[in-house]
Amino acid sequence: MAGDGAGAWDATTGPRLTLCGLDRLMPLHVWVGPTGHVQRVGPTLAKLRPGEGLAGRRLLEVFELRRPRGVHRFADLLGRDGAKLQLSFRAAPRTSLKGAFVRLADGQGALLDLSPGLSVTDTVARFGLTGSDFPPSDPTVEMLYLIEAQSAILAESRKLNHRLDEARLAAEREALTDTLTGLRNRRALEHLLERLTDAHLAEPFGLMHLDLDYFKQVNDSLGHAAGDHVLCHVAKVLGEETRRDDMVARIGGDEFVVICRRCDDPATLDRIARRIIARLEVPIPYAGHVCRVSASIGTAISSAYARPTSARMLRDADRALYASKDGGRARHTLFAVAKPGVAGRKTS
Repeated sequence: MAGDGAGAWDATTGPRLTLCGLDRLMPLHVWVGPTGHVQRVGPTLAKLRPGEGLAGRRLLEVFELRRPRGVHRFADLLGRDGAKLQLSFRAAPRTSLKGAFVRLADGQGALLDLSPGLSVTDTVARFGLTGSDFPPSDPTVEMLYLIEAQSAILAESRKLNHRLDEARLAAEREALTDTLTGLRNRRALEHLLERLTDAHLAEPFGLMHLDLDYFKQVNDSLGHAAGDHVLCHVAKVLGEETRRDDMVARIGGDEFVVICRRCDDPATLDRIARRIIARLEVPIPYAGHVCRVSASIGTAISSAYARPTSARMLRDADRALYASKDGGRARHTLFAVAKPGVAGRKTS
């Protein structure tokens, strides 16, 4: 085999190939000397064993030969000129390769022309190979282009799916959100109540119906912008006085519903309601003016019913709310499910 200079034609032995030419035509080659020791490896094969010097090592110490079978020594392989090879590195990573074995003339040993075969995708990804690491005529190059194109298509598909998912979630949030306050709306409330009143869920909860007192006066005296400011302030207070798992929903102009999940203790619910009322009685500054409102609240508790329904609890909380208004406003009334012939309100 010639040196790195230009190749030449020899009338006796035929064409001679430079090592540079060999690297271009077979970048995954292994040149093995007559004793079975590796003389030289192609540049791409060297990339598969970074930091390892393969030259000088025995071929069968570097590779585990799977095909052909029955090869235990290099001499056995020399007798199988033209054999198809299947092998892998003995040390990790145990990259699998396939190729052909050609015996060289004049006792120069043999040449192995290798390829990743079916493991090309993993090999390319693991070692950062590109098309320049393979012969231009190798179908592996076309496979790399296909893999690259497929990867680009999959990446764009994932981006598109991500954008579609975000758009869907945004649409769902918008459909369940009050645009002014950012709270949940009546539709979201109905969805939650449907789940909470499912007989199989059996999760206790308290339902507070809150209506603002004197809100109409704010709108009439200072305008709807002031009213919107008050509603956003109320939403902020309700969010701060409830827990993360609770739901606060705006279901009408100045009407709100609070669902206190896993809480059916009357004393606890009464404390929450009183805190909300106290905070909403604090004057709300707006554009050099002061907005004054208060809140009347009515509460129904799921565990008070043999089989609670959302319609029944909303109706009873509304009845308790109007009992609070009738009692002087800025009050909280807990609705007590009445036994036959007994009134059903408890006002605090």
